[in-house]
Amino acid sequence: MNILFVHQNYPAQFTHLAPALQRRGHRVLALTTQSNDRPGPVKFVRYPDPAEVNCSQPLARPYAEHVERGYLAARAARALRDRHGFTPDVIFGHSGWGETLFLREIWPQARLLIYAELLYRPRGQDVGFDPEMTRDADLSRFATVARNAHLALGILDCDAALAPTRYQAASFPPELQSRITTIHDGIDSRIMRPNPQARVTLPNGGVLSAGDEVLTYVARSLEPYRGFHVFMRALPAVLAARPDAQVLIIGGDGVSYGGKPPDAESWKAKMLAELDGQLDLSRLHFLGRTSYADYRRVIQVGRVHCYLTYPFVLSWSLTEAMSAGAYIVASDTEPVREVIRDGENGRLVPFFDTGALSSALIRGLALQDDRADDLRRAARQTILNGYDLHGHSLPRLIDWVESHGPAGGQAG
Repeated sequence: MNILFVHQNYPAQFTHLAPALQRRGHRVLALTTQSNDRPGPVKFVRYPDPAEVNCSQPLARPYAEHVERGYLAARAARALRDRHGFTPDVIFGHSGWGETLFLREIWPQARLLIYAELLYRPRGQDVGFDPEMTRDADLSRFATVARNAHLALGILDCDAALAPTRYQAASFPPELQSRITTIHDGIDSRIMRPNPQARVTLPNGGVLSAGDEVLTYVARSLEPYRGFHVFMRALPAVLAARPDAQVLIIGGDGVSYGGKPPDAESWKAKMLAELDGQLDLSRLHFLGRTSYADYRRVIQVGRVHCYLTYPFVLSWSLTEAMSAGAYIVASDTEPVREVIRDGENGRLVPFFDTGALSSALIRGLALQDDRADDLRRAARQTILNGYDLHGHSLPRLIDWVESHGPAGGQAG
């Protein structure tokens, strides 16, 4: 088959799938934005980055921006068709930024598959979950309804859709869920595995090894959606109770979800100001955004890994930490409960209960949980049983894509 992947941040969720399909004899291309400098495993075709959209109605701006991106992606697709004679049998695109909106008009015979990551809800998910961050509840709900427009169009127009977790699939209304298959992107357990020899060199020159008293926290950006404010407020008690503990924090200073704080340049700056004088900063190490190899070593040296999230998209960092056999302390929120069962393969605490979080982190760091080794093993086994890239996810993903091609699309 001819297969076209579409994602502004390609390879993203298609990192393993695209080259696997190429190895099976399919002709695979990727359509992405001009500014995307991420290396990818298959040939790229690029479309121009959208210019700023003029739109006087704030609630309409997101849709206007996504339509503009979709238009530019469609123009590049038309050039690919008319100038280079490429016609895909299957298009598999992420619908999150509007890139797939008009591709059906360029290639009406192609099967259109959508990566359906999440449909936003004005109630019951992230919107209004954190009272501290809710400034105008009505306006937040209006904005949520408006930003769903392109996502709803994307799944209405597709032949089939894919979601990585049951929670994310269930964010779509029941009448659309019949189009969605749930298959996780997959965790490479051969790479993300326990490593008793792991070592991390800190910016100050210090070296931490697996077995040391290390607490880890990872997010793409340090922000409330991933419970950064709750984690930081738990640290004074943790550092006071565990004078030898070191805290490693990975994440950028910007925002990936939600907004910036109104009274500080970043959530990191805001929380450090709020907790001024309460933290031993010599034991608190902000590592920024790191290479994958450094991130893996951080997870592997950790004695306890903390993961917090609003009811939202589940992070790869949690499932990768589980694959590495981490002792997990996580928020008792719906997306987390899909993979972590309290007392079986990790520990869950209420998202907003900083006291419960501090106590759970202290207990794990102090080696006071006599089931810690069992929880670590069970966390990794959870991944091996249902989320492993090679043994579970990738074969199912390949079958799913090939089954939607002409005559099943099978390759040899």
